[in-house]
Amino acid sequence: MERSPRVVRIDELIPADSPRLNGIDRAHVQRLATVYASLPPVLVHRPTMRVVDGMHRISAALLKGLETVEVTFFDGAEDQVFLRSVAANITNGLPLSVADRKTAAARILASHPTLSDRAVAAHVGLDAKTVAGVRTCSAAGSPLLNVRTGADGRIHPLDRTAERLHAAALLTQDPALSLRSVVEQTGLSLGTAHDVRRRLLRGEDPVPQSRQSASAMLDAGPAMQKPRAAGAPVAPGIRPGRPAPSAVAGKPPVSPRSRAPMEALRKLSHDPSLRHSDQGRELMRWLHNRFLVDEAWRRRADAVPAHCVDSMAELAQHCSDAWRRFAEEMVRRRHTSAADVAEIRATQPTRR
Repeated sequence: MERSPRVVRIDELIPADSPRLNGIDRAHVQRLATVYASLPPVLVHRPTMRVVDGMHRISAALLKGLETVEVTFFDGAEDQVFLRSVAANITNGLPLSVADRKTAAARILASHPTLSDRAVAAHVGLDAKTVAGVRTCSAAGSPLLNVRTGADGRIHPLDRTAERLHAAALLTQDPALSLRSVVEQTGLSLGTAHDVRRRLLRGEDPVPQSRQSASAMLDAGPAMQKPRAAGAPVAPGIRPGRPAPSAVAGKPPVSPRSRAPMEALRKLSHDPSLRHSDQGRELMRWLHNRFLVDEAWRRRADAVPAHCVDSMAELAQHCSDAWRRFAEEMVRRRHTSAADVAEIRATQPTRR
């Protein structure tokens, strides 16, 4: 940005793409006109001559009958103009309203969807939680992205499930492998690689339950499917002859039988009618806590002591019966809805 001000004719400038929903505040223009000599230069995007910050100052100059204003130039990319405009309006001049800031946040999220909530919050002067709420409301129908660009300018993946599984496979094949080598091959941080090793030592899944991603598990790829060579050492905490956590010891991470229900769960989680209502979100949290695939119960089966087998079988059967009744209720509602639609169509008068 050019620091030394230049004098530019007002009619050469393009009005700002302002974040203010109510436009120019005439009372504020009157106040600026009385102290016009002490006002800072207007900020202008040099390639387009669009005002970035200073429309109230330009209005004050016109009110005083002036034809020129002092400006400093901003040379950034065109997609940065609105970001700079919002940030400038946050730090000086007439404060933006909360509605202005939320609308600006929605626009920034639409044009820069990979920006993190904190990065957007820094631009618009809101807290990160409020920006996250704006993102949720404005993201319906948008593709889900697995990266965010933080306020530090660095790219941070949201989901490292596939990388964790890759690290687990490497450590399973070579328990003596250094963590730095794991980092180089997977792209994980040193701390995350260390966490994966600790989990394997404890016989746990390398992916924490709160971070498991059905889609990433489905797409983990060939790196997870490389079989262990005969005689190769087994990672500590994983018993020979027993499937390793997330099947990192030589089998696909998700069985074909589990793929369909996991895909159905993913689609339900992305359905706007469920995502954007309190009851829908509560239902999906309830469902995620009770969702079970073959890989999950097989990992737990060995933990059941012999004297508890009968009780566990009875409990599992009870849960199975409850889910069967739930499924029957869903089928009944589907048929009822279909019958209601058919009845409505049958009773509608025929147009001639």
